[in-house]
Amino acid sequence: MKVGLVTARYAGALFELARDKGALAQVEADVERLTREPGLGALFDARVNEADRRKRIDALASKSSPLFSNFLKLLADKRRLEVLRDLPDAFRRCALADRGAVEGFVESPRPLGQGELAELQVSVKATLGKDVLLEQRINPDLIAGVRVFVDNRLIDQSASGRLESLERRLRTARV
Repeated sequence: MKVGLVTARYAGALFELARDKGALAQVEADVERLTREPGLGALFDARVNEADRRKRIDALASKSSPLFSNFLKLLADKRRLEVLRDLPDAFRRCALADRGAVEGFVESPRPLGQGELAELQVSVKATLGKDVLLEQRINPDLIAGVRVFVDNRLIDQSASGRLESLERRLRTARV
């Protein structure tokens, strides 16, 4: 999922502060709980007045660690509640980057076995120099091969991708 620049910056600041204060596990649990929070959608609804939004933020903050509680109140004060939409994904990326890892996905025409997926992760790790967590997606249009999207890069080893590459090389070759 794409994460906006503002959300990425807030998530990065929250992650660094939590790590420095030794509260990373608590804040990580609080951020994860956001994905399961039923009333979160009302915070982004323009029809909900500011006082009701503040009550919802205070209710969320009361169930959170002090650091995350202050973060929620800061977002409300700065009128940046839209950051909460993608905060779990952005925070997860910060945690992965801290461990020297990235996440991505692999498209294939059929489901890959665990061994194939592990082998692919090792291969991509050798290319990028980072641990890679891959999510599997099925794309029957590929016919054969795989496409790996990771760290804003595309590694296209599909049949159609190889044919397109061959076509480009033939068009630009000197005759």
